[in-house]
This record gives sequence, structure tokens and C-alpha cells, in this order.
Amino acid sequence: MTTDSANASDPAVPGRSIDTLSALSAGQAGEVLALLAEAARTDGQQAVSEQGRLQLRGGEREGVRHLLLTVGGELAGYAQLEDTDPVEAPAAELVVHPAHRGHGHGRALGAALLAASGKRLRVWAHGGHSAARHLAQVLGLTLFRELRQMRRSLSDLALPDPVLPAGVRIRTFVPGQDDAAWLAVNAAAFAHHPEQGSLTQRDLDDRKAEPWFDPAGFFLAFQGDELVGFHWTKVHAAERIGEVYVVGVAPGNQGGGLGKALTTTGLRHLAAAGLPTAMLYVDADNKAAVSVYERLGFSTYETDLMYRTES
Repeated sequence: MTTDSANASDPAVPGRSIDTLSALSAGQAGEVLALLAEAARTDGQQAVSEQGRLQLRGGEREGVRHLLLTVGGELAGYAQLEDTDPVEAPAAELVVHPAHRGHGHGRALGAALLAASGKRLRVWAHGGHSAARHLAQVLGLTLFRELRQMRRSLSDLALPDPVLPAGVRIRTFVPGQDDAAWLAVNAAAFAHHPEQGSLTQRDLDDRKAEPWFDPAGFFLAFQGDELVGFHWTKVHAAERIGEVYVVGVAPGNQGGGLGKALTTTGLRHLAAAGLPTAMLYVDADNKAAVSVYERLGFSTYETDLMYRTES
């Protein structure tokens, strides 16, 4: 059931209105996904993250709101506001359909997000396009975070054999059996990371239900019976790109080379699958991780930017 939180017509543009909903119907979710696909074809990347796209379906989710901008009854823009971080300001993503750009719809969505968040807001600009940077400036937001997408060729992969710490073995993920242990280690390894570290069983289940999920590419490192690290890979079949989806090491096991060994294991798996390219995301200010990935042959491909209000 779709629940209306708010509805606002806009006198600046006749026929324009913004509906704020706590959940989308299947039809509304389909319309938003179609809008996102059309925008991605124009922009070269998705305007809404994987987590945001997963949150379009499955009913109401705590702290998540959807803003639908329509013009004459036609969906022209979409924004998602997530207020789940106990410390940071609510985070948002927004997109305007390519056929409706240049009419102030992005600014209207941005203003609605500011109002909904009490003018305490963080906004992603995926790809860091000039139009997004301009909108951030218009809304009074300042650059806060830089997320790099790095890539490397897998056709010339020549990494040394992974060297595991003493007593550590690697096997692949068993759905259902390993869920709880993985969630615990993920939360500990990414306690500093607002998105990754807060994943729940529902979030894991969402990903396990996706067509790309393959436990054969989800590597777990154990010391005895204790899970101490993991490397979850992902394959983007349409683009034929393998992803270092997430690498995590339990805090007590960091610094011993386990992360590098897990990364190498995953890259070899992706190369063996015949994929020509590998990609990953890393925060630009995580100098240690950027350096590790550069030594593994990765270089920056594009950058996502996050802006925020000053308050």
C-alpha cells in the first residue's frame, strides 16, 4: 500500500506537483525504474545507487521517503531521502527525466528535499556532472565527500599467489548458513562507514534476490570457525565488468595482509570468468585503500560527489 506523506502543487510551473510517499506501489516503482534507465542511457551512469534502487520495491522501509515530481500527470523527476544514520544528516539522490530537463525541476526537487530534511541534507551527484555541481551551488550545498570508481584490465592480470595469514582458510558463502556471521563482521569492519556498515538482514536478502547474486563469487576467510574477512564480487553482465563489490576484514585481523589476499582471490575469480575489466568504489580520502588498489593496477575512472548543508 502506498502511503502519502505530503502533496504539493507548484505555482511556479502549472501542472507540476511533488508527492512525498513512504512507499511506492509496484506501478510507481516501475515508472521510477523506467525513468532511471532512460536517464542512465543519457548520462552514462545511474543517478540512484544500488541501495536506492533496491529500496524502490518491497513496501515501506524505515527512514526512507520517495519524492515523485509530475508535470501534467507524467513522471518527470524522482528523489529519494534516507534518514537512517543516527549521526549524519539525511542522504538524498535525485534525477530528472532527460526530456524534462532545463525547466527547474531539479531545483524544485532539491528545495523539497531541503524542506523535508529540515535543511539538514546530504546529496549525491553521481559522476559529478557540471549540471549537478551547479544545482548543489544553487541549493547552497558544499562539497563533503568524494567517492572514486577505479578500474583495471583483467586481460593482463598477473598478480602473485595470495598469501593468507597462518591458520586462515577461504571458502565461498553459503546463503542462510553464513548470513548472521557475515552481517556481524561487515558491521564491525565498516563501523565508520554510514552506508555499508548499517546493512541489515533485509538488505542482504534484497541482494541475494538479485539476478547478479552468485555465492561462488562471495569469498569468506575463516580462522578456525571464526569469520575474519570476506570479498564479495559482483558481475555486471550487460557491461561485462566484474566488481570488487566489498572487501572487509574484522578489526582484530587488519594489517596482516588478509585484505590483499582476499582482493587477489576475487580478482582471479573474475578474470577466470572471462571478464575483461574490474571496477571498485573507494572514498578518495581513504589514502591507504587507494594506495593498495593503485598497487594492484587500478586507476580512477570517474568520481561521485556528495554535497551537504553547512548546518
